[in-house]
Amino acid sequence: MNINLILKSGLAAAFLFAVFTAMSGQVTNSKNIDMENLSTKEFPALPYAYDALEPYIDAMTMEIHYDRHHRAYFNNYVAAIKGTAYENMPIGKVFAEVSKAGDAIKNNGGGYYNHVFFWRILGKGTAGPSPELSTAINKAFGSFDKFKETFSNAAKTRFGSGWAWLIVTTDKSLAIGSTANQDNPLMDNSSLKGIPILTIDVWEHAYYLKYQNKRADYIEAFWNVVNWDEVNRLYMATVK
Repeated sequence: MNINLILKSGLAAAFLFAVFTAMSGQVTNSKNIDMENLSTKEFPALPYAYDALEPYIDAMTMEIHYDRHHRAYFNNYVAAIKGTAYENMPIGKVFAEVSKAGDAIKNNGGGYYNHVFFWRILGKGTAGPSPELSTAINKAFGSFDKFKETFSNAAKTRFGSGWAWLIVTTDKSLAIGSTANQDNPLMDNSSLKGIPILTIDVWEHAYYLKYQNKRADYIEAFWNVVNWDEVNRLYMATVK
């Protein structure tokens, strides 16, 4: 797959369709999460129970985060695109020209997509990266421990609210960075560009009930609930 084309053309939507179709097996309502449903139809189910990530992420935080914050982004995104050229457009194509779409579509579309992505890289899976991803991590960062340190630092040092990401770049190498607010690496106006395969939400609502202002403690706990099965699948889908 040519990642450069994915990032610069309508193939972004096709790639995201494949990603979310692959993810659909983890969704509790058994319906495929394709790009049409992600963009304009129903709010997707959380892939696990609210308490599934205890004790690292508590049930009350998960419920509020998913059913209030995430649902609000979905509802506001649907309202923002209603009656516009973006109403029936796959979200990958929206992101490819989001600089023209206005803040309401960018912020709420990003909030909707980012959270769907986040839920699916959390959960119970293998203990770590696949051999293929491990090789790429070692090449890019020197070791798995150095990768964790770099990713964690990106999350810790994101000023205010935002996200840290592990992405595959146009040359199929790995890179780490962060975005503010609800921006993501698929947006045309993002300074960090690539295909995401791992992320962490560092908005305070993601951790404040349990960890208060201790973002570093939340980031450390995050590593206990990374679903490496999903991250490994996303990596292989991106570089094949």
